[in-house]
Amino acid sequence: MAYQWDEKPELNITPLVDVMLVLLAIMMVIAPTIIYEEQINLPQSSKTKQLAKIPPVHITIDKNKNLKVNKDNFELNAFMDNFLLYSKKMDLKATVLISADRSLDYGVVMSVLAAVKQAGFTEVSLATNG
Repeated sequence: MAYQWDEKPELNITPLVDVMLVLLAIMMVIAPTIIYEEQINLPQSSKTKQLAKIPPVHITIDKNKNLKVNKDNFELNAFMDNFLLYSKKMDLKATVLISADRSLDYGVVMSVLAAVKQAGFTEVSLATNG
C-alpha cells in the first residue's frame, strides 16, 4: 500500500469542543459554591464603653388639647414650665416625636415645639401619616 502524499489528514475537533463545554458547565455550577476564607486578626478597639440606644420621647396632642409625654399627662397651659422640669431627668440627645391631631390650631403645635426646643432637645420630629 502506497502512501499518497497529496492527501492531508483532517483533524476532528468536535469531541474536543464537547469535552471543553462539559468542563465549562461543571465549573459554572461549582464556582458559586466555592468559599474562600482568609483568616484576619483584627486589632482590639480602644473604646471600652458600649453605645447605649436612647429611648425616644413621644409627645401626643389629641383634638381636646390633652397632652401626653410618654405615659404622663400634662396641661397645655402649663406645659412649657412643667416640661422644662420633666426634661431634667431625661437625656437631651433623645429624639422627640410630636404627634398632633389634624384639627388642632397651628399655634398649639408650635407652642409645644417651642417648649421642647427650650428644654434643650435638638432632634425633634413631627409625625405624619405617610
